[in-house]
Amino acid sequence: MTTVVNDVSLQVATVNGSGSQSANMVLLRAIFQMGVPVSGKNLFPSNIAGLPTWYTIRASKDGWVGRKKEIDVLVAMNAESAKEDVASLRPGSAVVYDEPLALSSVRSDVAFYPVPFDKVVHPISSEAKTKKLLRNMAYVGVVAQLLELEMAEVERAIGKHFAKKAKALELNLAAARAGFDFAKAQLKKTDPFVVRRMDATRGKIIIDGNSAAALGAMFGGVTVVTWYPITPSSSLVESLISYMGRYRIGPDGKATYAIVQAEDELAAIGMVMGAGWAGARAMTATAGPGISLMSEFAGLGYFAEVPAVIWDVQRVGPSTGLPTRTSQGDVLSTAFLSHGDTRHLLLLPATVEECFQFGWEAFEYAEHFQTPVFVLSDLDIGMNNWMAEPFRYPDRPIHRGKVLSKEDLDRLGGFERYRDVDGDGIGYRTLPGTDHPAAAYFARGTGHNEKAQYSERSDDWERNLARLERKVHNARTALPAPVLQGEGAEVGIIAYGSSHHAMLEAREQLRSEKKLDVDYLRVRAYPFHDDVEAFVKNHARVYVVEQNRDGQLAGLLKLDLTAELVPRLRSVAHIPGLPLDARSVTEEVAAREGR
Repeated sequence: MTTVVNDVSLQVATVNGSGSQSANMVLLRAIFQMGVPVSGKNLFPSNIAGLPTWYTIRASKDGWVGRKKEIDVLVAMNAESAKEDVASLRPGSAVVYDEPLALSSVRSDVAFYPVPFDKVVHPISSEAKTKKLLRNMAYVGVVAQLLELEMAEVERAIGKHFAKKAKALELNLAAARAGFDFAKAQLKKTDPFVVRRMDATRGKIIIDGNSAAALGAMFGGVTVVTWYPITPSSSLVESLISYMGRYRIGPDGKATYAIVQAEDELAAIGMVMGAGWAGARAMTATAGPGISLMSEFAGLGYFAEVPAVIWDVQRVGPSTGLPTRTSQGDVLSTAFLSHGDTRHLLLLPATVEECFQFGWEAFEYAEHFQTPVFVLSDLDIGMNNWMAEPFRYPDRPIHRGKVLSKEDLDRLGGFERYRDVDGDGIGYRTLPGTDHPAAAYFARGTGHNEKAQYSERSDDWERNLARLERKVHNARTALPAPVLQGEGAEVGIIAYGSSHHAMLEAREQLRSEKKLDVDYLRVRAYPFHDDVEAFVKNHARVYVVEQNRDGQLAGLLKLDLTAELVPRLRSVAHIPGLPLDARSVTEEVAAREGR
């Protein structure tokens, strides 16, 4: 048996509400502390408790952090899903299971490790509720022994997690040690998977995308946040509440910000529009159903030209859909959200570093272009744990865009709100309260001329829409440019957002296993940079990889590209609700290329 070092996907199968999250985080952090690249993904139901839940930890010496399709080590703690979970494994995998489940008879081509968890933790506590929780930390100890994790790092991770709870710390340390000791004395290892110390995580952090986005917004100077709770975006604002309460308190002890839970998503986006018009840096966070409800206000923001930032942490639709599953299903609808000729600026982060970066840059773009800016994350990025480099402090001062001060108005004598003075499609604005009689203007959602006066004249209407189109077009080169990897291959692949992590690995699989070189372009914003069209021109076939049913980014590209380039596009669309895995991309692209 050949030992497999630092290349393992571990899945813990429990039930929602069983208290396993702490144990899973301890395993993740212990591996990270051993210097091994690691990622964690939580697959949980949308009910409160009782249904199956899975947490997957991937350790990869090569630094792959996307979901791995195959599970190497299964911890089976849920009677309802246990047999199906075991049946899904490939031969040679390993199963740690609660002994009463009697799984060893299910198949003969995997390694089984039965553990009587109740007996293992009984000496630590005989209280039923406590025992139920300690069983989780006992499987941490068993897994640590079988995978050869350093127990000192496991204990350090437990100490970090329960640092402020002395009693819980003591109990959980005892449970992990009990599991480790049982496995060492009673289990003979017959699988190949081990984790050994590396030095690939030095200086890095572990954080989820919603927390990173919250930090970015705070660094970007947000002062008004309005929201209505909805999975999977709620933790973004909850994190922001915590950060702002700690770091944005004035010398008088009072908050220098306002975070308001609205009665619904319509009220939330309405408050953001009002605050943005008044000069605040304002934002909200929601998911697909909330985005749908915000349609009319989004159109008002676009046409009245009000800065606003909207985070859409995407989940599976349509309708309520699968609230706790991930997708990239809002891209097409959000680009044109509202009625009539409306087109929005989209930012498409792929990493937690970009969640932080776009968290503050979104306000810069919103105020520069005087328009709503949508940041499209998803559940995988937002709610899962990612390894990252420490975030870089914003490298430039806050810029409010074309805002006229009292001194500007004294010099000019006045201004016309919707006149394109500079040829870039962006007018000048003032902020309410500016001490000048010429500072006021109407922000109209109805037809208007350059002076913000009501108008139904055709020439005023056409001139205004042409100016807005010019503004959006000019954003192509101002928004984050796409990132290119590789040059000169016949085949290209375009992806975005969380699909990026599967694409990096798939590109290597295509090269090493299928002898197929592909160039890769990661799109980071819409409207598309000119480099996107150049990339399509330079490749005979371009596969557009995304996580929705209808190939929404491919559809946007077809609208944007010249007619002769459209036939080069091939949609690779996946929508299982699970984070995209590299193997699925590799097999589909290879098959379509005849490899």
